[in-house]
Amino acid sequence: MGTVNGGISYWFTEDGLPAPREPLPGDTSADVVIVGGGYTGLWTAYYLKRADPELRITVLEQRFCGYGASGRNGGWLYNGIAGRDRYARLHGHESAVRLQKAMNGTVAEVIRVAAEEKWSADLHQGGVLEVALTPAQLVRLRAFHEAERAYGEDERLLLGARETAERIRIAGAVGSSWTPHGARLHPVKLVKALAASVEALGVTVHESTPVTEIRPGHAVTPYGTVRAPYVLRCTEGFTASLKGQRRTWLPMNSSMITTEPLTEEQWESVGWADRETLGDMAHAYMYAQRTADGRIALGGRGVPYRFGSRTDNDGGTQRATARELRSVLTRFFPQLAGVGIAHAWSGVLGVPRDWCATVTLDRATGLGWAGGYVGSGVATANLAGRTLRDLVRHDAGRSGAGELAALPWVNHRVRKWEPEPLRWLGVRGMYATYREADRRERVGRGAASSRLARVADRVAGRG
Repeated sequence: MGTVNGGISYWFTEDGLPAPREPLPGDTSADVVIVGGGYTGLWTAYYLKRADPELRITVLEQRFCGYGASGRNGGWLYNGIAGRDRYARLHGHESAVRLQKAMNGTVAEVIRVAAEEKWSADLHQGGVLEVALTPAQLVRLRAFHEAERAYGEDERLLLGARETAERIRIAGAVGSSWTPHGARLHPVKLVKALAASVEALGVTVHESTPVTEIRPGHAVTPYGTVRAPYVLRCTEGFTASLKGQRRTWLPMNSSMITTEPLTEEQWESVGWADRETLGDMAHAYMYAQRTADGRIALGGRGVPYRFGSRTDNDGGTQRATARELRSVLTRFFPQLAGVGIAHAWSGVLGVPRDWCATVTLDRATGLGWAGGYVGSGVATANLAGRTLRDLVRHDAGRSGAGELAALPWVNHRVRKWEPEPLRWLGVRGMYATYREADRRERVGRGAASSRLARVADRVAGRG
């Protein structure tokens, strides 16, 4: 009752829609054109313009800055990156350690820039707490914890049931793993501040300007074409809408709810004083934060994929998805069974066929891209922006290659997704299997992970 559905996201409802920027007025030229006004595109513009103020940079956004995943996510600024284990197998363990350390540093970099630029984004560095609620999840948690430490996370802590409850009182939690490399933030406040800073540096930003085709030297829109030696695609879950990109990255759906503001008594029953971002070890996992205005914002996959790589309509989500997320909330916090749900929304994230985030510049064509973050894009987009900066400047003879260009995710190529209806059947079946695996683990209480989840991993290509 009274739940707002869609409206892009709660974050926009709470902070307001941005003042519209003018669309592209006609054909023009630039040194660099960036397609996509989310975190990746804006961070790339920010770092390029800071490094080379004379560069003519144009950003093209189909709706408005932050309309996609950058304005709808869970506000997790954390050090996870999709594909690290695969990169370790392809390039060696030490190469993946360098990638992980770069991600650890990226959390600090975003916090540094926000402080330097005096952005108000409700940042709070409480770290990330990942919890286990069943014996099987606890086994996975311990393996996860040891793997993270093997990648150089010496500060990570493994906590028992009592220590976990001292942080957040989650019903049935049997253990957790905590890293300091994480912070809560308000996604829309961050993207608005970043866009304003980019414009203040002299970057041209055109909104309401959908790019229909990208080809060497050209970004084509209904209002004209921007010609540039470098055309950078930063479109994440909306990549499938571009000509020739239907099967490049799958637009995976993720959904969220926010509660009404909790009372002081309710917060006392929950704890969460350090405001860690919160996740779990389920196969169909959840993610949550304690917002600056005293709510719980919680998300999960919901309906994971729409046939034909379609995206949603302004964040609208199914009532069944909102009910499912509410059940997750009350399973974690049964003491909040009566709390109201203020808002529900959905958005898409980009998933490559091998589930590996990438950043690329094709020096032969000047085409570049970054994304495929698989839901870990708030921090990864910053690392991608700095890496694209280095790749473009090196190719243009403006700088050396730099350390970031040598990270293993640079110039990684992956095959396309299967045609329909195979990818629809595969993705829907995969998440149905994950949910059934989680159900069996909750009911059976055994220490072994469900074999169903291992089958789903192999089908998905996540192994």
